[in-house]
Amino acid sequence: MQMATDRGGKRPWWRSRWWMPLFSVFLGTAVLVAFWVGGSPREGLYGFAVMGGLGLVFLFGSRSETIRGLGGPGRDERWAHIDILATAVSGLVLITLIIALWLNDIAHGGDGNPYGGLAAVAGVAYLVSVLWLRFRA
Repeated sequence: MQMATDRGGKRPWWRSRWWMPLFSVFLGTAVLVAFWVGGSPREGLYGFAVMGGLGLVFLFGSRSETIRGLGGPGRDERWAHIDILATAVSGLVLITLIIALWLNDIAHGGDGNPYGGLAAVAGVAYLVSVLWLRFRA
């Protein structure tokens, strides 16, 4: 299976071997800043270390097909399919959890927030996606 390339025959920048390591460091920095602003720099440093470690796994774990598939440069049609299915499963799990938390909050006398809003956003995103995918071709 051949990987999709852009017009110049090169990989898109998000399929570079540097994408996931740099993105992991970026997210680690965001976690650090958020915790620091919140008055917990120690937890922020821990979060940065975890995300930096993940970045190192992506950078130096290139012998693993799974790491290459997750990280970008080893992706092909098979990995794109795996990614779509995994995204659908994680979305289903998250939406089910949000609905369960909403029902639990209502059952305990709460107003269902923020779960009702999150469920509404998920439902609208699903409908918009279905319509867009249906009529794009």
